[in-house]
Amino acid sequence: MNRIIKAAAAAALSLFVAAPMVSAETFFREGNQEIDVQIKNNTLWCTRKSDGYEMCNGMAKTGDFEWKGRKMKHPDMPGFMRFNGTVTFGSNGLKIKGCALGMCDAEIWTRS
Repeated sequence: MNRIIKAAAAAALSLFVAAPMVSAETFFREGNQEIDVQIKNNTLWCTRKSDGYEMCNGMAKTGDFEWKGRKMKHPDMPGFMRFNGTVTFGSNGLKIKGCALGMCDAEIWTRS
């Protein structure tokens, strides 16, 4: 059982081998939602293409492959709610994590 857990963890981590973010890319959320991820004025923005919903609003770069911010929104939550969030880029996609009131949720988006 431990070997299975370790193999799954290694596979998940392989997604996050260092990879730079170009100025604009398309990622897929939940398999089919196209998300436009781009850098504008040295901040990161993530916008759902179908309706313009902003998820990563002006996140600041904190490392070579990481961005953080306090204005992250989740499309399944009311629009007025904001979360502290982190986006980490990898070679095959990105990991997006948001936390509010001690509760956190994370998703992995794949590159197109």
